[in-house]
Amino acid sequence: MSFRANESLAEQIAQHLGEQIISGDLVEGERIQELRIAGELDVSRGSVREALLILQRRHLIEIYPRRGAVVAELSPVMVKGLYELVTALFGLIVRRMAESWKQSDLEPFLENMSALQDAVDSQDIEAFYEGSFELLSRARRFVGNPYLDNVLSDLQPSVRRAYYLALQVSRRELEEAHGYLRGVMDAIMLRQADKAAELVEEFALHQRNLVLESLLRVKQIEMAWARRHRR
Repeated sequence: MSFRANESLAEQIAQHLGEQIISGDLVEGERIQELRIAGELDVSRGSVREALLILQRRHLIEIYPRRGAVVAELSPVMVKGLYELVTALFGLIVRRMAESWKQSDLEPFLENMSALQDAVDSQDIEAFYEGSFELLSRARRFVGNPYLDNVLSDLQPSVRRAYYLALQVSRRELEEAHGYLRGVMDAIMLRQADKAAELVEEFALHQRNLVLESLLRVKQIEMAWARRHRR
């Protein structure tokens, strides 16, 4: 993401830093230095400080007294808690959509699914990643619940972070993810609300396990590296 300071400066800074955390350019435990960020982006430290509070609310960083802001750990406990919550929220969304869609609603979703298929065919992880969240954004409108919107807005960066990690695990994961999403859309179009919610739960469990496996692999590599350097 390129940095552009337009409507809300703090929000733009938060999005800029958030994308770096989601993609792994900023790793867990890494300190985020206000002065350096302010200099790089040519903004005030006050704006950076406000952006860090936004990132803290979105669970991407932790702010400690005297230590400052550091990238939040993506721990197994956090991953399990995140997927437990989003499974319930996304289940509500697909149920509501299955119950209330009209014919005029479907075209953008079908176009979205077609674009996801193109991303799978070309093995374009970034396009598939963005297209998946565009699909979610469209589906959220069927609920019409501002409280749900607020919760999902704060959770979405953490979901993006975990989802991005899951998609990096193997090339087959694009096909797996697309298969789940296609199944959910088929169930919605048939107005099978329970089936759509079940598939969301299966997909979330599948993704959660991929993220946990990836985290375990990273920890094993770190431990092997530490043992080698202690010799």
